[in-house]
Amino acid sequence: QVQLVESGGGLVQPGGSLRLSCAASGTIFRFKDMGWYRQAPGKERELVASITSGGTTNYADSVKGRFTISRVNGKNTVYLQMNSLKPEDTAVYYCNLNLISPGSNPPTGYWGQGTQVTVSS
Repeated sequence: QVQLVESGGGLVQPGGSLRLSCAASGTIFRFKDMGWYRQAPGKERELVASITSGGTTNYADSVKGRFTISRVNGKNTVYLQMNSLKPEDTAVYYCNLNLISPGSNPPTGYWGQGTQVTVSS
């Protein structure tokens, strides 16, 4: 069984910074990618940033230039460095891990419990 443990959320003023961490444990084979999603009240969950096993990163347009996703080499841990935070970044942030499934099956996805990020003065 795979578990994702997130940390690093909190309250920060506009223009401030936070760093989120997500550590995956359990039986992890055939890592595909890992990333962060967020969901604000009344809105759908959206991709924030992701990183593949090869290190390729992908960002939502709204966070490009402000957020950076990184992965510890050899470990199933990812970080999301969030700078120049805005009130519209307020949301619950969820860690996501996708593992390659055998054959032509879709990837197997796992989710963390979520961590609240609030940007407010």
